[in-house]
Amino acid sequence: MSEESKFNFSDDEAKANKDKAVEESKEAVKQDAKGLWQSMTQFFNELLDFRDDTDRDATIQAIKGDIPFKGATAWILVCSIFVASIGLNANSTAVVIGAMLISPLMGPILGVGMSIAINDIDTLKKSLINLATMIVLSLLTAFLFFWLFPLSEETSELLGRTRPDIRDVLIAFFGGLALIIARTKKGTIASVIFGVAIATALMPPLCTAGYGLAEGNFQYFGGAMYLFTINTIFIALATFLVLKILRFPMLKYANSKKRKRIAQLASLIAILVMVPAVWTFLNVLTESKYQRDYKNFLKNEVESNDDLWLHRQDMDMDSKTISLFFNGELAEATVTDLQNELKGYENIQMFDLKISGNKNRSTDKIIELYDKATIDLEQKDYIINGLREEIETLKGNIVSLNDQLENKTKNTSDILYTSVAKDAKIKFSDLEYFGYAKMLESSDFIKVDTVSVVSLKWNVKLSDSLVEIRESEMKVWLKDKLKDQRILILKD
Repeated sequence: MSEESKFNFSDDEAKANKDKAVEESKEAVKQDAKGLWQSMTQFFNELLDFRDDTDRDATIQAIKGDIPFKGATAWILVCSIFVASIGLNANSTAVVIGAMLISPLMGPILGVGMSIAINDIDTLKKSLINLATMIVLSLLTAFLFFWLFPLSEETSELLGRTRPDIRDVLIAFFGGLALIIARTKKGTIASVIFGVAIATALMPPLCTAGYGLAEGNFQYFGGAMYLFTINTIFIALATFLVLKILRFPMLKYANSKKRKRIAQLASLIAILVMVPAVWTFLNVLTESKYQRDYKNFLKNEVESNDDLWLHRQDMDMDSKTISLFFNGELAEATVTDLQNELKGYENIQMFDLKISGNKNRSTDKIIELYDKATIDLEQKDYIINGLREEIETLKGNIVSLNDQLENKTKNTSDILYTSVAKDAKIKFSDLEYFGYAKMLESSDFIKVDTVSVVSLKWNVKLSDSLVEIRESEMKVWLKDKLKDQRILILKD
């Protein structure tokens, strides 16, 4: 074999070994990833799987034991309704929570979900009968309380149960899941049951429905019963789903035809429960979207505009109409602008926006503004009067200061005149009269200059030529004496 062949063979062998090492490395990585995935899967299975901790027989017996409604259970329900009604009337959240904890309403609802899951028609009948009896008794008790009680007023606790939204659906469903999971656990978790009783809030809607009946307000009654129906359906649905996942044993019947018929009936009931649940969920979800965009529209387009005075508003989701009532007249441009802005909100853009103004309110607004302007003017007059008093005081001070200045100037002029006059007589012995004053003059009637004016009278014996010489000398002397180059001499 030649040297070149040996060399090529060595290169091929090295390349093959390298490829093999790469493949082994990839395989090792795959095995590591597979092992990590299996470990994570096992961890989450152990963390979330609750099937091994389920006591099926004890769960069925416990749920069936809570279904009957008679004797002590009936009185407990009546007492819990009274407590909840008082709490709603007093607007006390703590009292309402206490009523939820003692209410036995949850038993028949779990019974409905369980009986459908295991094809137990007898238990289903019993659960529905007891649930209906509980509802009627609860409504009657709440109705009598609010009808007879003298202090009946709308509170936030009452109003909060008249308009369900998507959050109530989620609370009912996940609350029902927590409740049935706690029920199926070996050794029931009582704290979970109490917590679900508070979260799902079955009692307050029934009390609010009773209040609606007592007040003749069927909108409140309908909204509250709608909320109670949501809670009931989704708790039962959650129970049904969990028991199906846990594979609770189906009830067996000796008669095959009866077993088949019962299974079909249970399936039908399950579908009937799920269909309203889905419809309710979608309906409430849609209403929640309407409400969200409606509130945003009012906040961003109406309340943020200081020129708009909204009196009341209403949204009818059935007729898809939004009605806005304003105080004062609205310009056509404003109405058009609001209608255009509504189209920017996806869920309510198809709603019909009706806008109404109130001319009487416009007059009221003018009167209000007039009164406000009058008050402002009175305040301004008060300020002006105060300023006038201050001005008069300042004027008095100025006059006083001017008098003082004039007196001071006068005294200074007197001293200056006396000194100059005395020196002039000494220097010019022929001088018989000397007058001195300051005079203001203006050649262009704009700029004002000061001139020193001197009046002289000489001895009559002096000749005219000598008088002129003396005046020239006097003028030179005065300029030096008075430090003033503008000297005007008047001849007497």
